[in-house]
Amino acid sequence: TALLTITAALSYGELAAAMPHAGGQYVYLREAFGPLFGFLYGWTLFLVIQTGTIAAVAVAFAKFAGVFFPSVSAENAVLPFLSSQQLVAIGILVLLTWVNTQGVKTGSIVQNVFTVAKTAALLGLILFGFAVGRNEVAVARNFGNFWGNAGWNFDTIRLVGVAMVGALFSSDAWNNVTFTAGEIRNPKRNLPLSLVLGVCAVSFLYIACNFVYLNALPLEQIQNAPQDRVATAVATQISGRPGSEVLAVAIMVSTFGCVNGMVLAGARVYYAMAVDGLFFRQVAVVDPKHHVPVVSLWLQCLWGCGLTLTGRYNDLLDYVIFAVLLFYILTIAGLFVLRRTRPEMERPYKAFGYPFLPALYMTIAGFIEVLLLLYKPNYTWPGLIIVLLGIPVYFLWRSRDRAIAR
Repeated sequence: TALLTITAALSYGELAAAMPHAGGQYVYLREAFGPLFGFLYGWTLFLVIQTGTIAAVAVAFAKFAGVFFPSVSAENAVLPFLSSQQLVAIGILVLLTWVNTQGVKTGSIVQNVFTVAKTAALLGLILFGFAVGRNEVAVARNFGNFWGNAGWNFDTIRLVGVAMVGALFSSDAWNNVTFTAGEIRNPKRNLPLSLVLGVCAVSFLYIACNFVYLNALPLEQIQNAPQDRVATAVATQISGRPGSEVLAVAIMVSTFGCVNGMVLAGARVYYAMAVDGLFFRQVAVVDPKHHVPVVSLWLQCLWGCGLTLTGRYNDLLDYVIFAVLLFYILTIAGLFVLRRTRPEMERPYKAFGYPFLPALYMTIAGFIEVLLLLYKPNYTWPGLIIVLLGIPVYFLWRSRDRAIAR
């Protein structure tokens, strides 16, 4: 997963440096394949990908807040349709949306502070886990004969391919930095650099944390961790209740920063769509004082809160992971298209390993897509339907704009 994501980031770097505009991936798809493909990406991003992820991560914050405040729970109903956990998640989303309406500098300060804090917390967990967290039972179970009976035949490859979906989703949002390209200093240099360095750093932390988990707990205990709090279960195993509380704080810091970053970035895509006449006109309005797309931010907040209330965002994310990979494949295919159709385009950075590495990514991701269609149809077809529903919406929107123009 890490190698696949790094390969994608190396390819995205060329597109980001050549087109450093607000909207990122939306802009790349629009320029390579036309406005329909850009709209389909933005449609899916708003409907499920960005807002659904924001909702899920905000709920994760609330879930770990429950370590300190047991009343914050999915079972504790405040209203017939609202749990205390959902209420806290909505409160976080509203708070961070308001913070980002105060200007990109304010949102960036919050992001930088929480990025440093969560990185330090993860490094602390990794160092502590490797130093004193070794559990011989877990090591024997997880690294002993677990793969002893697994041959590298098609069935094993199929299982690994399908299992990669969760890992690929956990590493997703690495492309969000491109959404804010219009507000980044020296984007032609800094965007490719931040993409590659960011993905490499996150991949290292992700792999190291998982080794700590596997070093401390047998796989069965990881699978059955209370309320899916794997990290706190590991910390409890290593150092008891105090360790789990420290780690719960670290995860709350991490999820808080994650929500802030996604709130800041996502609104720029809807803004870019509105500027192109492919979304509500008001979404293109920029606040004259703070110079941010305030309407876009609050619209994203409203829909994210709605998904939080439904409690179905996790299902939506499962449905749409197929579409997420599809858009990554299309975007990297756009690299080849633009090399041919726009040879004169300034390219301060050219994709490392072109054309081999971009083609390799498309091949592997395409193979995973085929596996998902064959072996997880209940999740893949709904995701594809969400994307395809955007086609009639696109043409209705364009005809509406033409009618207004007349």
